[in-house]
Amino acid sequence: MKAAFIEEPLLEFAGGGCHIDPKHGVWHYGPADIKDPTPRVVRAAIIGPQASIDGLQTWLDKCRRGIGALTDTHLTHLYVPFPGFDVHQGFRSIINFSPRLTRSVSKRDLDALDGLNPLQAVSKAVDLYDRELQALHDEPSCDVVIVCRPDNLNDAALSRAPRDLDDVEVDGSTKGGKDSGLIGDFHALLKARSLRYKQPIQIVRRSTWDPKFKDPHTSRVGANQDEATRAWNLHTALYYKNGGVPWRLPRDPADLTSCYIGITFYKSADTSLHTSVAQIYNQRGDGIIVRGGPATISKEDRQPHLTEGDAYALLETALQRYRAEHRNTPARIVLHKASNYIPAEMAGFNQAANTERLEVLELLWLTNSDHIRLYRTGQQPPLRGTMLTLDDDRHLLYTTGAVPFYKTYPGHYVPQPLGIRTVDTESSPERLATEVLALTKMNWNQTRLDGRIPITLRTARTVGNILRHHGTDAPVSGRYAHYM
Repeated sequence: MKAAFIEEPLLEFAGGGCHIDPKHGVWHYGPADIKDPTPRVVRAAIIGPQASIDGLQTWLDKCRRGIGALTDTHLTHLYVPFPGFDVHQGFRSIINFSPRLTRSVSKRDLDALDGLNPLQAVSKAVDLYDRELQALHDEPSCDVVIVCRPDNLNDAALSRAPRDLDDVEVDGSTKGGKDSGLIGDFHALLKARSLRYKQPIQIVRRSTWDPKFKDPHTSRVGANQDEATRAWNLHTALYYKNGGVPWRLPRDPADLTSCYIGITFYKSADTSLHTSVAQIYNQRGDGIIVRGGPATISKEDRQPHLTEGDAYALLETALQRYRAEHRNTPARIVLHKASNYIPAEMAGFNQAANTERLEVLELLWLTNSDHIRLYRTGQQPPLRGTMLTLDDDRHLLYTTGAVPFYKTYPGHYVPQPLGIRTVDTESSPERLATEVLALTKMNWNQTRLDGRIPITLRTARTVGNILRHHGTDAPVSGRYAHYM
């Protein structure tokens, strides 16, 4: 047994500038894809009740000028002012709204949802918003659609979609009982419906822009995050969905060109069939979604697995899609899977690697099945980046924990380490763990540096939660922007 510490991986921003923290990097250097002084223009449509549209536009105009950070805290590295969404600072971009792209949903139609049960209300609400999405589909001057979620929609009981390895089985079902994620809340169902259209959507709750809003179903007032953090998170997502790259992983020119693929499984809403989904992700911030073939439940571990042929087809299709998109093929692939690899899967993946002439294929199993915990003297949990080697193939990595740069532990619960099983690898465990730690920072839905799950598995699981409500024969968008 051996303990080590992995330094916080750097992120790359405009002009090759590097920083460990997303917010500070964008603040000091600008987003990674900015190459000239021409600003990026985010041409946004808005759908929702007229009152919400007006309120959100007013708040976004306030954000354009900048939002101050919390003043009653000493954690100045954690709570960072939002610099504004303007051509001269921060994202060096602007949001452009047009009356033509403003689609108001009738208050009368939304009020009619109050008398329905949650399933009916969600279904009706999705139909109302889908009608407006369809109207925007052919608009040439629309890049992203902001959706103001209905204030009166009560779908909390339908939204138990698993969000982490902590509360998910590898087949996508929720631990401890019935998989209510199969029912689907407003977010999942509207995202699935929107896959038919060219513009990605960004769903916004009223609490994002209205600090006085009291949720009629939970009695919660306001949002959980401070205003500047909410501004950072929303504008980062809009920038990415507009085709931008807020930050990316640095690459040493001496290293092999690497890509990382997350593989998980989901159960469709209308059948008991398990389907595989993969996300191939490179170091420069580009991701491609691939839906694979069906999986079968193993009698040995009661988990879904691929046949040799389906494993081969999934990896080969992912690499072919990547090559078509980027006009090149990576030399090294690292597979991340939330369940163990059976011999048939390993054989299929290796056959695909040989067919595609990969130089290196490495297989990692990321798990929560290890229940060992580390403790520090004092009140703070272990540092993020703490690594414990249990044996040659079994390691623990704290992807959450106390963050020296923030001078605190920014989480709310006792951190749980991520288990890393090196199933078939050539790189050192330390290098593989460093890559996992870096990939936890590539979630453009939030701007803290301490995500728990690498973007590979987080993306694949997010995609699965949406595709389960999408027809098995319907086309699938390859852009992650349509799912996040």
